[in-house]
Amino acid sequence: MRRSRIYQQQKLIADSTLVLDSEGSHYLGRVLRLKPGDAVNLFNSNDGEFSATVERVDRHSVTVKLLEKQENFANPQLAVHLGLGLSRGERFDYAIQKSTELGVSLITPVVTEFCEVRLGQDRLQKKSAHWQKVAISASEQCGRSSVPEIGEPMDLGEWLNRYPGGILLDGSGEPGFSTLSPSGTLILLIGPEGGFSDAEVLSAQQHRYRCVRLGPRVLRTETAPVVALTLLQYLFGDLQS
Repeated sequence: MRRSRIYQQQKLIADSTLVLDSEGSHYLGRVLRLKPGDAVNLFNSNDGEFSATVERVDRHSVTVKLLEKQENFANPQLAVHLGLGLSRGERFDYAIQKSTELGVSLITPVVTEFCEVRLGQDRLQKKSAHWQKVAISASEQCGRSSVPEIGEPMDLGEWLNRYPGGILLDGSGEPGFSTLSPSGTLILLIGPEGGFSDAEVLSAQQHRYRCVRLGPRVLRTETAPVVALTLLQYLFGDLQS
């Protein structure tokens, strides 16, 4: 039986006792209905992954005993920072979820000319918290302990100035990733539903971005990260045959 994995932001230390946060307690105690003695794994990006056993289940809390630190073979070897044009609701959630499963290191929402989503500061904070939860949930599911951070949304101009010299997906670009030779963190920029304007592509090229196309068909904004990250992981990461 597969062991449940739970993200906990709290400090994780071997041979210690920990009361899970309200969300983790609800999931283990109310949803999974685990009982004392049941096995579970706890993890976070800073401390790694630990085996644990449930010690106590109360009405509103679950206490676990942390055991040994576990080696995690699902953490990505290739570092990719994804700049992703803001898109609507479920599309953006899907892109975050699948990018996490495919080993992305960091995701930054990027506001471009053709973005159909415009968020005020209050809503933006709520959305950022929601997106981080999507990444955490995907990390729990896929086995990695290094949860990708969802960066603060920024305009494309700020992104290009802060992260020059990357890859931009564009239908008019050169074919494929096979001629790349990444070193360090790979910067990948993908537009929203409407893609990038001509002026944005030109600006990216002036910031040393290489324009690459994924093939003859136009991909949805939530599909493009899946295809691009799969190819990058196959060529340079942990999906190599």
